[in-house]
Amino acid sequence: METNERGSMDLSAEDNNRHGAVDLHEHGEEGRNEHGMVIPKPIGAPRKREAKERSERESRLRAERELEREWASGLERERDWERVRERGPERGDEEERGREQGRDSERRADGEPDWERSGNGDLDWERSAHEGRDWERSVHEGRDWERGADEDRGDENRVWDQRTDGDRGQERRREIDEERGRGKQRGRERDNERAERHKGHAQDGRREEDAKAEPGSFSAGGDGEVKPEDRIPDRIDEWLEKLKKESGLDTSFDVQVRQMTFGHKRTGILFLSPFAKDTALTEILKRLSQLDPESFRHGSSALKTFFEFYLPAIQVTVTRSMSKLIEEVMIGNTAFYVDGESAALIIDAKQYPARTPDEPVLEKVVRGSKDGFTETLLTNVALIRRRLRDPHLRFEILKVGTRTQTDVAIGYVEDIADAKLVEALRDKIQAVNIDGIPLGDKQLEEMTVKTDWNPFPLVRYSERPDVVASHLMNGSVTVVVDTSPSVILLPTTFFDLVQHAEENRQNAFIGTYLRWVRFFGILSSIFLLPLWFLFAENPELRPHWLWFLGADKTGDLPLILQFLMVEIGVDLMRLAAVHTPSPLVTAMSLVSAILVGDIAVKTGLFINEVILYMAVAAIGMFATPSYELGLANRIVRLVLLLAAFAFQAPGLVVAATVIFIWLALTRSFNSPYLWPLIPFNAGAMLAILLRRPLPKNRYRPSINRPKQNRKQPFGHRGGEAGAGS
Repeated sequence: METNERGSMDLSAEDNNRHGAVDLHEHGEEGRNEHGMVIPKPIGAPRKREAKERSERESRLRAERELEREWASGLERERDWERVRERGPERGDEEERGREQGRDSERRADGEPDWERSGNGDLDWERSAHEGRDWERSVHEGRDWERGADEDRGDENRVWDQRTDGDRGQERRREIDEERGRGKQRGRERDNERAERHKGHAQDGRREEDAKAEPGSFSAGGDGEVKPEDRIPDRIDEWLEKLKKESGLDTSFDVQVRQMTFGHKRTGILFLSPFAKDTALTEILKRLSQLDPESFRHGSSALKTFFEFYLPAIQVTVTRSMSKLIEEVMIGNTAFYVDGESAALIIDAKQYPARTPDEPVLEKVVRGSKDGFTETLLTNVALIRRRLRDPHLRFEILKVGTRTQTDVAIGYVEDIADAKLVEALRDKIQAVNIDGIPLGDKQLEEMTVKTDWNPFPLVRYSERPDVVASHLMNGSVTVVVDTSPSVILLPTTFFDLVQHAEENRQNAFIGTYLRWVRFFGILSSIFLLPLWFLFAENPELRPHWLWFLGADKTGDLPLILQFLMVEIGVDLMRLAAVHTPSPLVTAMSLVSAILVGDIAVKTGLFINEVILYMAVAAIGMFATPSYELGLANRIVRLVLLLAAFAFQAPGLVVAATVIFIWLALTRSFNSPYLWPLIPFNAGAMLAILLRRPLPKNRYRPSINRPKQNRKQPFGHRGGEAGAGS
């Protein structure tokens, strides 16, 4: 006996048997006990049944929503793979993982199962099918209205079969299973597509690996982004054809390729015969000829194996650019190519025709080093570093000239030199756009320093490594140009050009004396001839104590013409001495001095005073430490001489004043040319006039704007506190 839907007793046993009482017994449902007696159900049974059906409908709707979400997620992943193709594999993977974590967080916040998360970050459809998409289990979890009697799977299936729409539920479940199968297939296809995409991006990803690689490693190429047309071919025949077109292979006799086979790998060695170092390359070939073919059967790159294990060379780099390869070979390096590789090794095994360091020609000293700069940049850098072993010493290498590709090194001490000066100089050199500078440092000066028609030098040239090292310690910046036996020093003032290394090789007193003698010679070379000419033409202007100036007779030619002819004659003798072979220079000097000078005086063309004062002026010009400043002073002397001839005393004064103002307004790399006179700096001017003892010279010149002003630490026993220059 049981209750009907209205809660009354129902005594019809036949109806019970007819409607499946046995099924109730099999399911163990509350309706009969173990003896077959009917147990009345509670009045709220229909409500529970309705709640159960409503829960099942919600479960079906949730499953449908999950399918729709799955389709939308598939479309979103397709768009993500397109972004991966555009942005690169590594960045795309990071973004994809970020989106996966975001979607997982949203699902966990909604209380939904994690459908698409996998252990390795990829789309694991097998795992998600059992973790998050089993809607049958989620329907009954926590909603067991029969106090845990239906916990096992068999009871749940029998309860499912009792639903009025059981057939429709089974069909829906089959559809969901089919959708899961299709989703798994799509996931596998996308995984395969991503693997192919990763493989396709592998070669492009090498550039980023090069940027992150450690110096000296196989990936440290530093080529940057290589254009497709500039990439090195991976077939040796294509590589050779490209060399014939771009480097003159088989046309120029000095461009050579040595083809050999090492470990069953065809290789090509490209080099220039005049620059190749035979001993180094021969040792490399000996080492490679003993290579075991089994070394390349481990799946690694053959070029990488050569680089890391079998190439006995110190300086080796990797390049994937064909233009970079040819450029390095033109410098003198050797390129090592392996068939099947889209890269090559650059081996520094070169030697330049070079001379050994000799004594400087223009900056000779009685005491001191006798080694001077040569035409080789590496030798010059080595001479500087030998004297300045500071780890803060920097040499930045640049290239100038689209055809010459001349190496230019900017040298400075990092914690002393002005960073703005270094940056300005670097920008000026990089901005040079010219075919080449075969004449070296002078052409580079004209391209970077606005000299125009200014005869005065705005940079200082030095042939002595000790002078350059001293200026670097004072905060100057040096420019070393390959093929030039001199070095440029910046910034430069007029008073820097009148100092010589010999003054610092003697004690302070003797050094000061030599400096004053040099100053007197320089002033004489500029003003002696114009003043003598002015007093000779205007005796009334001559002071009484200068009674010896002037001439008793002027000769057959006017004085101004005699001076001009003597100036030109001295220049001709200087040019002749330069172009005359050394054994004949002495004979040429005797002919010039005795025959030309003596005969010219005896014939009456010139007077003795003109020859005398011209000789003094010439000696003063040769005593000028800077050869360029000596030539500029000669031009100033001619201008003053012509001004005195044309306008007498006012012309000489006006001309000298104009030249002085012009020099005061001149700047060398934004530094006043007449510093420390204009603007006036007492301490620095005293250091120019007097060669102070080294313990007293504690400060660096402020014109260089050094980061560290003091040369010596505070409390040094050899010095005392004083004003800086």
